[in-house]
Amino acid sequence: MKNPLLLDLAWRGLINDCTDIELLDEMLNEGSITLYCGFDPTAESLHVGSLLPILTLKRFQLAGHKVLALVGGATGLIGDPSGRSTERQLNSIETVQKWVGSIKAQLSQFLTFTESNNPAEMVNNYDWTKDLTVIDFLRDIGKHFGINYMLAKESIERRLETGLSYTEFSYTILQALDFYHLFTSKNCVLQIGGSDQWGNITSGLELIRKIHGPEAKAVGLTMPLVTKADGTKFGKTAGGAIWLDAKLTSPYEMYQFFLNTSDDDVIKFLKYFTFLSKEEIEALEEKVKTEPHLREAQKALAKEVVTLVHGKEAYEQAVKITSCLFSGDIKSLTSKEIETGLKDFPAVTFAESTNIVDALVMCGAATSKRQAREFLSSNAIQINGEKVNDVNFMISKDIAIDGKFVIVLRGKKNYYMIRFE
Repeated sequence: MKNPLLLDLAWRGLINDCTDIELLDEMLNEGSITLYCGFDPTAESLHVGSLLPILTLKRFQLAGHKVLALVGGATGLIGDPSGRSTERQLNSIETVQKWVGSIKAQLSQFLTFTESNNPAEMVNNYDWTKDLTVIDFLRDIGKHFGINYMLAKESIERRLETGLSYTEFSYTILQALDFYHLFTSKNCVLQIGGSDQWGNITSGLELIRKIHGPEAKAVGLTMPLVTKADGTKFGKTAGGAIWLDAKLTSPYEMYQFFLNTSDDDVIKFLKYFTFLSKEEIEALEEKVKTEPHLREAQKALAKEVVTLVHGKEAYEQAVKITSCLFSGDIKSLTSKEIETGLKDFPAVTFAESTNIVDALVMCGAATSKRQAREFLSSNAIQINGEKVNDVNFMISKDIAIDGKFVIVLRGKKNYYMIRFE
């Protein structure tokens, strides 16, 4: 490989497989190419795992190549069997179209579609499939795919025992149609996707070559599926998936997710999810080896990703919440920041003023009144950032922050939230 972009992708570990790496290298060295990646609207938001293909598209755009972001208004109605052991529940056209709009907006946060010498372009496969008749689909597209060829696809083969509908069986042909359509109409010569999309991508190449001939120059490239060193799935927490939508996953939660990255994973994720240079990442790698307790690599990763997804202000707020919760400086936080930062901590709702001993038991800070008194006498309890040792102290709406929350801190990091109706 000679092309600087390909060399950078390889160094970052972003090339899992390629149908013809020499041809791709040759095309990239000759000048600008057009490529695409597809995103099916299977939820109202993309999740953090989607960042890998999005940012890979961005790397191509920054290198001067024409980027097409495909939102699967059609394929999203069918369901991709790749990586699934059961049939996907079908969503209504109205729901999928609504999600299409949300995903288009999210992609616009990362790719430059306007005011650029090299604008990206948004395409929707519903546009070229909605008027396609069943007869045309079977005669013009389906005839190019042998059953044996399709059954050999890993995504299909693994589902044969558990069950696979004709609907999902047809998905790979629909995605192949996307590549063929973009190759023909927009001279799109490269499709990228996760490694689980290898079968779908090669189906597209098969269709292109069946119709345009074996000399047709088109390439497929896959990125690795993101996994953690301990084998657990990336992007999942006890509270569920890490979404790119701030309403579903707050910037603070995303910051904490990346801040808690293990030393074994942090350099890999810095390569995957940031635009830091090779020199900057190697310097952070050295810090992991020599001063792991400072967690500078994790802080850099969290900063880069949260700023990229939500902006500088959201990143700074996430740092502020983290700092105040660590130091116990609750009074510096607004009620909204408190609610965000303590979202996953134990919480209880009070309707009236309550003695602190009873309140500590009710919110879970103590297992008994006796233990509550012991915590108070040993100065282990803070209420809204102030130490309290008076067993007659009352937890009331009058002391609640913005009349909403009273925050209990037991020790250095055990938080409990008391809400007032």
